[in-house]
Amino acid sequence: MTSSTPDQQATTPDTPVDAAPAAAPAAAATTPAPAGLTARALLKQFQEQFPPFRDCLPLSIGIDKQILARLPDLDRKLMRTALGIHTGSLRYLRMMEKAKIRYDLDGTAGAEVTQTHRDHATQVLQQRFKKEAERKKAERDAAAAEEANRLRLEKLNQLTAKFSRKG
Repeated sequence: MTSSTPDQQATTPDTPVDAAPAAAPAAAATTPAPAGLTARALLKQFQEQFPPFRDCLPLSIGIDKQILARLPDLDRKLMRTALGIHTGSLRYLRMMEKAKIRYDLDGTAGAEVTQTHRDHATQVLQQRFKKEAERKKAERDAAAAEEANRLRLEKLNQLTAKFSRKG
């Protein structure tokens, strides 16, 4: 699980969860990857084609090999970037914290999620929330310092105006 983009969150379409698994493999095998595809666009394509991506389920280990088997013309670097965005999303990490089972591209249950992987997801989330809290605190501190400086300059200007020899 790599973290690429912290604030990327996957979306769930309006289709029911159970309606797509049978149709998804056929669509995935026939849909080629366009040449000018970005990682986010590829992730969106994965979400449309594969139930575990759409539902943000824990992915089976080696999912990249399954994807390449279905989409052999896919650029590996682009695919790994898209996988990094997906597995680093808050939604995916939250699912990993509680997950017991991993899923393949068809949505079929596979291996168990180990406690180590659940702990890692929890740790990544805690670090991300801590970093965000520190960033917000730094912004508040900077705004407070700026306001204090503005008030100090205003007071200084008032004193200068009061005691200047003009007039």
